[in-house]
Amino acid sequence: MVDNITADTTTAVDSSPLFLSTGISLAQVSACVWATPEPDKELVEKYEGLKAVFFKRLINAWEKAQSSIQPMVESISSEGQAKEYFEEIKKSQRLQSAIKILSGLASDLEPVVNNARMALLGAYGHYLRPYVGEHLDKAITNIKPVLDTVLPHEG
Repeated sequence: MVDNITADTTTAVDSSPLFLSTGISLAQVSACVWATPEPDKELVEKYEGLKAVFFKRLINAWEKAQSSIQPMVESISSEGQAKEYFEEIKKSQRLQSAIKILSGLASDLEPVVNNARMALLGAYGHYLRPYVGEHLDKAITNIKPVLDTVLPHEG
């Protein structure tokens, strides 16, 4: 039975940074214990280049989708109801606080994510790249023309 357990939302919200910082600390300690080889500089540069192109593709697709949907929304809504609704959502305190929390979490987790990424790149470079690196490179090279057609990275 769950009768005797009471959940206070303010206590849960106040203690969430404590749980987050504890989790981050444990992740950092466990990452320090597990020693991984350093990734090659060439591999990191290649990864960063592919990641940048990928994000350009996503941003370009988002902008195209946004520009194609906006006229439809404006034509469907009578007297700009959709626009008013979106403006109301933007002014919402809940949305603003959620954005602040998420941006804070992102900035707190950035070093952990970067360390994990470098550890994974190092492990891939040391253990897997000699066996699958050439095949993966060919696959990426072969899929680029398709992606350039479907999801171009330049507008």
